[in-house]
Amino acid sequence: MGFGRFIGYVIGQHFISVNGRTAAAAAATTAAESAPPQPAMDSYRNPTEVQMSQIVQPCHSNHHGELSIGQLLKWIDTVACLSAESHAGCPCVTASVDDIYFEHTISVGQVVNIKAKVNRAFISSMEVGVQVSCEDLCSGQQWSVCKAYATFVAHSKLNSKVKLKPMEPQTEEENTEFSIAAERRRMRLAHTDTIKELISKSPAQADPESRDCNVTIPAEKTRVESVELILPPHANHQGNTFGGQIMAWMENVATIAASRLCNAYPTLKTIEMFQFREPSQIGDRLQFKAIVNNTFKNSMEVGVCVEAYLHEMEVSRRHINSAFMIFVVLNKDNQPRILPMLKPEAGDGERRFKEASARQKIRLDRRYVVCCKYTEVPLSVPWDQSNKVYLSYNNVSALKTLVMKGNWALASERDKFKMFILEEDRFLSVRIEMTICFNVLHAFLLLSDLRNRPQWDRHCASCKLVQQVDKEDMIYHVISHTISEENKPLDFVVLVSQRKPCSPGDPYVLAFRSVTLPTYPVMPAYTRGETLCSGFCFWQETAELTKVSYYHQATLGLLSYITTNVAGLSSNFYRTFQDCEQFLQKNKDKVPVQNP
Repeated sequence: MGFGRFIGYVIGQHFISVNGRTAAAAAATTAAESAPPQPAMDSYRNPTEVQMSQIVQPCHSNHHGELSIGQLLKWIDTVACLSAESHAGCPCVTASVDDIYFEHTISVGQVVNIKAKVNRAFISSMEVGVQVSCEDLCSGQQWSVCKAYATFVAHSKLNSKVKLKPMEPQTEEENTEFSIAAERRRMRLAHTDTIKELISKSPAQADPESRDCNVTIPAEKTRVESVELILPPHANHQGNTFGGQIMAWMENVATIAASRLCNAYPTLKTIEMFQFREPSQIGDRLQFKAIVNNTFKNSMEVGVCVEAYLHEMEVSRRHINSAFMIFVVLNKDNQPRILPMLKPEAGDGERRFKEASARQKIRLDRRYVVCCKYTEVPLSVPWDQSNKVYLSYNNVSALKTLVMKGNWALASERDKFKMFILEEDRFLSVRIEMTICFNVLHAFLLLSDLRNRPQWDRHCASCKLVQQVDKEDMIYHVISHTISEENKPLDFVVLVSQRKPCSPGDPYVLAFRSVTLPTYPVMPAYTRGETLCSGFCFWQETAELTKVSYYHQATLGLLSYITTNVAGLSSNFYRTFQDCEQFLQKNKDKVPVQNP
């Protein structure tokens, strides 16, 4: 049972048929017939979009006859930079590249298609989204290789930062990427602190993995050091070292380190975030250091660090970049081999070994959270310290994606309240909105505290704050008056993530999703309910008016629980939102407490 049931049977998704069609379809048809004609989008192309197609030649390949990841990183950085500069109108430099997961390899003779476009511009930085696909010219088959998100900073000729013009998304896809870019930026800025916090709270010694291979390799055997002199061909059009070239060199030394561990040719599967700390120029020497930090059953982590200096005797060296790369070694059946154990070096080696174990857990949690399919059961995701940032990101991003979907159809309207529905293959989503004379921040703060909910929602028996994760994320235990088919009250463990606007025009966001906590297991007295994606958005319409919208996305399993009168808003829903408005007006003069 979803959180929509928690606020009443009003978030209904079982629709009455009207002349062989659902009422939703009828409403959509009526809306389409009465709506003014829209401009055709077939010919529309994002002005920042840049495309590159390359045939993979033998000079681009590795020992497997496949496209070198280093070469691919060069091409990705080139296309992303051209896209950024098309928006900025001036030179741009790579600030960071988010984690990249490589889904497929690319062979010699196949075509690489790379498309990049600016998703959102902030003050002086912008996010560029990159999609990489592969094409087999003989069979015509195409498949996705990877996605990447790169951050670029615009610089003037005087090497000062440039204030960027805002993006104006035109399509549903662009609106979604625009909205979620703000959440990715938030996670990106917190990346370093998040890693430090998680590592500081990780166990002092990770439990050893059981594996069939009992061979232990000393870490010092995998150490690699290499130096590169920056020459004009390595520089970009601004005279700085080309970021793609640095990333390619990093991939090269990391591959050598991984090969030394297993005496085989490894395959790169994942790159954790590249962060460029400082630029380097022609004449600099770049020193690359790589070593295997830890091995797991089927993968290994290689750490790579890049420093710049001018002369061999120079004492102070500039930290340019660092990254962690995850390799596997495939057998003849293309399956990952079991890897040998690693014996870390004393001192820093032991620290890196423990940190790699912590990052491995973070990666597994993150991939589970971000890649979890909505149709899978249970919908609740386990919450712990290692996945809190990514679970919060997924919670808000899922709601923002739902908000930006097109084709919402007006199903019913009553007084100042409207209900819209959106039918998809596996989901039925509902949006309810009202416009009130109220301060937007005040409304956001009052409804953000779920402990207030029993005051305006008669379906809610109690809301207890069980964990203050941070200033923007809380976990509540909610008990509802609603009775399940088992004749028990429903209860929920809900992560509430709140976000204030990143820039003018953005809404205040309050996102809900179910999580599981060891301290709040399923109790015999209740039926545990679950919500996949739901929440509120608050927009400042005018100086006095605020639009409050509630969204709920339900899977097929929830449809039988909730019914609604499509000819007019259900009494349950109308009463709930009428009570909500009265609660806000009653507390209009009270200043809600903001989280520290």
